[in-house]
Amino acid sequence: MLTSKQRAFLRSQAQPIQPVYQVGKNGFSEESVRGIGEALAARELIKIHVLENSAYTAKEVGEILAGETNSECVSVIGSKVTLFKQKAKDSKFDLKNLTKL
Repeated sequence: MLTSKQRAFLRSQAQPIQPVYQVGKNGFSEESVRGIGEALAARELIKIHVLENSAYTAKEVGEILAGETNSECVSVIGSKVTLFKQKAKDSKFDLKNLTKL
C-alpha cells in the first residue's frame, strides 16, 4: 500500500510519461492484461489511456488492472490511469527515502 507522499512522488515521476496502452470499446483482453503486466515489469511506472467509447470508466480500469497485475493504481486523472509495480531488485524508485536513483 502506498502512502500519500509515495503517491505524490510517483505522480510527479509519471507526469512526462506517455501512455503505453489504450482501453477502448472492447475493454481489455487476457493478452492486453499480460502485455500491461510485462510493461510494468520492465518500466515499473506506466500510464494507460481510456478512450471515450470504452465500456469502463478510467477509475474502473485502474481498479481492475491493478488487481489483475498485482500493482498499485497511483492515480486516475481524466482518462489517464497510472499504475506502479516495484521491482524486487534494481528498482528505479526508492520509495522509502522518496528519491529517484
